[in-house]
Amino acid sequence: MRLVIAEKHSVAQAIGQALGGMENHDGYITAGGTLISWAQGHLIELAMPGDYEGRGWDKWNMDALPIDPSPDWRWNVSDERGAARQYANIRRLLDRDDVTELVNACDPDREGEAIFRRITSYANIRKPTKRLWVASLEEEAIRQAFDTMKPESAYDGLAHAAEIRAKADWLIGMNASRAYSLAYNTRFTVGRVQTPTLAMVVDRDMRIENHVPQPCWHVEAPMGGWTLSSERIENQASARDALSMANSPDFAFHIESAESRREHDAPPRLYDLTGLQKDMSKLHGLTAARTLAALQSLYEKKLATYPRTDSRYITHDDLGTLRNLVSNERADGFIDPETRPAAPRLELTVNDAKVAGHTAILPTARVGKDSLAGLGDDERLVLIRVVRRMWEAVSDDHVHDVATVKAIADAGWLERHMDQAGSELAELRFSSRSDQTVSMGWKAIEQAREQETDDVKDAGPRNVIPADLEPDTTLPPVPQGGCRLEEGKTQPPKPFTEATLLAAMEHASRYVDDRDLKAALDDDESHSGGIGTPATRADVIEKLIRSKYVERKGKQLRSTQSGRNLIAVVNPSHRNVEYTARMENSLSQVEHGEQPAQTVMELFQAETARIPAQAMQSAERNKAIVEAQRRANAPEPFGPCPRCGQQVVKTGRLWQCSSNRREKQADGTWKTVAGCGYKIYPEKFGKPLTDTMVRRALEGRKPLVRGFVSKAGKAFDARLVPDKQYGLGIEFDDRKKTKGR
Repeated sequence: MRLVIAEKHSVAQAIGQALGGMENHDGYITAGGTLISWAQGHLIELAMPGDYEGRGWDKWNMDALPIDPSPDWRWNVSDERGAARQYANIRRLLDRDDVTELVNACDPDREGEAIFRRITSYANIRKPTKRLWVASLEEEAIRQAFDTMKPESAYDGLAHAAEIRAKADWLIGMNASRAYSLAYNTRFTVGRVQTPTLAMVVDRDMRIENHVPQPCWHVEAPMGGWTLSSERIENQASARDALSMANSPDFAFHIESAESRREHDAPPRLYDLTGLQKDMSKLHGLTAARTLAALQSLYEKKLATYPRTDSRYITHDDLGTLRNLVSNERADGFIDPETRPAAPRLELTVNDAKVAGHTAILPTARVGKDSLAGLGDDERLVLIRVVRRMWEAVSDDHVHDVATVKAIADAGWLERHMDQAGSELAELRFSSRSDQTVSMGWKAIEQAREQETDDVKDAGPRNVIPADLEPDTTLPPVPQGGCRLEEGKTQPPKPFTEATLLAAMEHASRYVDDRDLKAALDDDESHSGGIGTPATRADVIEKLIRSKYVERKGKQLRSTQSGRNLIAVVNPSHRNVEYTARMENSLSQVEHGEQPAQTVMELFQAETARIPAQAMQSAERNKAIVEAQRRANAPEPFGPCPRCGQQVVKTGRLWQCSSNRREKQADGTWKTVAGCGYKIYPEKFGKPLTDTMVRRALEGRKPLVRGFVSKAGKAFDARLVPDKQYGLGIEFDDRKKTKGR
């Protein structure tokens, strides 16, 4: 019997339907004499350092670095909810004597290959295996894929690349996070995707803060329904001279060129996850995480297709489904029926070569005019946008006429006024541009409000250049003498928003100069292009915020001082996008058999071995940051210790002398091995103590505390005073001191 293992339950269901006669069981499906189960994503993950007993990796110690389990790597079942149960289901199926053949039906990419192989390797199963490589979940496509399966060994290169990627990320992340944290006596988190993403934000913020605005001026000349604007003038005196001459009674422009062309803007492509997250951030202020959560919920309610996709196309096999989706009733409640294209252009959405795993995001056949009822706000907004993008993608072109004009001061006027016309005006160039819509096309689906970006603002009165304007003509301003001077300042780059940061991650090759490394980063054949994946980018941003490296300010994402410190101290190789590009280049070579897997793995191990020294050298160079971190991490003093005079600090729930040192004993108890031993427990006579009470007592201010309870159960009030034996004693207002707890 054949056992098929898919990556997700939804894919297992589609395979079962394609094979026919499907029956659901606990943790698996039967169909056509085949067993089908699913992996729930990464069921098997690399073990944590503390899981390696006897290696001393459970404690953070610079002497224990670098941590490198090679060659004895350990794997564990994921601690995600339901993972252990589903692995047990798959394991029972793998162990069945009647299962003689396995089929890897996980997603057709690097991670899909890894998920399947980790399960069978962890279970120590060696049975003949084939690979089902299919991007479409249409029944006919699945059946055809079963007829053309290759042996699993044909994808060994892909599997080796996946394993190296996972181990390299583990090595770099674990060692760099520990090394820099120990070197700087603070908690630093370093990751292959997280740290370069943080570096982008820090670099943008630093350029904003270091920007020095420079004043500039433009001469604006009204031309009767349209305006000619001069190029930037950086000297105010020159700008005023140019304005004065442009306002001369007989001044005129010479039209150097006047061009008009009709442009056709093709419809946008269907959504992948990142594209949807960017638009939901721009249009509705939703974070990437909220968009993913809403889309995941819609997927589970069978109202949207699989969310974690990096494709913006469908395959030819999906055309029938799309044709059904763009019927009249599907538009109700989502778009204005008047904007529906008369002949939807379904072929624009098809590109089999661009669908490596899942197809673009689409609504399902269940979506109709009543589907929005009962949805949460985020779900409703996301579903509306997904449906509208589907209609946009198959609609007509947006047609508009674009006119451009270039002009200079008329030569005849310059000749007549040679004595007063300076070089500023003689060489000053003017231009104008107008854009007139002929047919809204796909833009009518959403209308102008949601097509705006942060960079597009209301420009005031429309600029309409006459259609009959000819080059080599002479025109005066209208009215003559009506030119004005507009003052502005050079602008810094804009802070990142969630939408623009997602775009930067998706197109991270812009930050790499080397052509081959650019290509490696953009290659989306076996991995998502850029850094991170559509499924992980939102989580990366949220981790940066949870780690307090980045904070949200409205729609903006701004780096914190902690984030800037991390980027300032970490080795350039671990904060640059180029590191991921080099990794992808090496993994691609492994995948295609151009480099041995062991050779590439050894390169990452060698890089790992250098991390502790890099961290210590960084700390030596950045002593100011080390000292700042020491001060920031220093425990807050509460007052002098009554036994030895050193400061009392808070550790956990206790207040104790800063001279105290405790160690864990073999029996699991803790013992004070140094210091005077002074401590204050968190409660006294049934009354919880506060920081303020302790501080005032140690300062000799004898705070009055109400509500103590004696052993006999009687309530009383007293003042707190320092006590060498019991930490704090009590004193009544008659100044009679009582020791004890």
